[in-house]
Amino acid sequence: MREVLTELVQRWERGETSALATVVRTFRSAPQPPGAAMLRLADESVLGSVSGGCVEGDLYERGGDVLETGGPMLQRYGVSDDDAFAVGLTCGGVIDVFVEPVSKETFADLDVLAADIAAERPVAVATVIAHTDPEWVGRRLVVRPDEVRGSLGSEFADHAVADDARGLLAVGATEVLTYGPAGERRGEGMEVFVNSYAPRPRMLVFGAIDFAAAMARQGKMLGYRVTLCDARPLFATRARFPEVDELVVDWPHRYLRAEVDAGRVDERTVVCILTHDPKFDVPVLQVAFDLPEGCYIGAMGSRRTHDDRMDRLREAGATEEQLARLHSPIGLDLRGRTPEETAVSIAAEIIARRWGGSGQSLSLTDGRIHA
Repeated sequence: MREVLTELVQRWERGETSALATVVRTFRSAPQPPGAAMLRLADESVLGSVSGGCVEGDLYERGGDVLETGGPMLQRYGVSDDDAFAVGLTCGGVIDVFVEPVSKETFADLDVLAADIAAERPVAVATVIAHTDPEWVGRRLVVRPDEVRGSLGSEFADHAVADDARGLLAVGATEVLTYGPAGERRGEGMEVFVNSYAPRPRMLVFGAIDFAAAMARQGKMLGYRVTLCDARPLFATRARFPEVDELVVDWPHRYLRAEVDAGRVDERTVVCILTHDPKFDVPVLQVAFDLPEGCYIGAMGSRRTHDDRMDRLREAGATEEQLARLHSPIGLDLRGRTPEETAVSIAAEIIARRWGGSGQSLSLTDGRIHA
């Protein structure tokens, strides 16, 4: 929706109603990803695109219907048939498009959403796109990391959807979630489209070793934008690390300082220091201790390496409060042996740290599983 948001907000501020068509789900080779949007405005003009021209004509008509009736609708478009006038996609894909009226009455928090997006603050919109009770369709939540605005229809549903939306927001993911009619996680009857407005969080991996390759794969699976940094060009090669989003040959502390100074590190950033070499570890950790409080900072090494590292950091001026931020030795105690098993233990600790998990077996804990 970013591409049409400015015009949508301007019309909203004037008190106009616009028809917003949003791709909520795709199958196979769909032309646009979920979140792509098109507007039919009150003056009958059009802005944006959801398919590159295949179905926009029909959506224009559906938008007119929505403006006339005030009721939202979910439309599916697939491959067009032999009828030359059939509406469909020529690419062979399938898309689901949710068409809804947007006004101050239907979307009271649009200005809040627009302000967060403009300020690059993480925010998600959770909209009911299908429900056994038509009255629920079109209801929405605006979900921030620390606040929820709006309601879907019940406190139980609001809590379940907001919790899951925050999980998607944390990794910058946009998708449709399915619940029971009252928000039950195991059930069917309600579909909610969660549109996340946040860049993927970053995982900065320092050290071009086998464990780093396994960690990069875990990071990608968890939704992180993974950067690998090593000062040795012989080891930091694309052939060895094809999965990473960014490959950097530089001294770790120099690269991290430049990223911090450029504003490219936030509280969602994960720092994994896998070099276990003091000439790399100590300088980069001195920079890492100045990162936002929410950042995960972990360093690999044996118990002996850990003790030596802590002594060196204290000699370099690190405070006990700073040292307490360091997860070292990195990862949970899974008794892993291989790089892949070690990467799983690190990923598990990152997840537990993010959501406040204990890291214990669920069979040994009480209370809700999804707290």
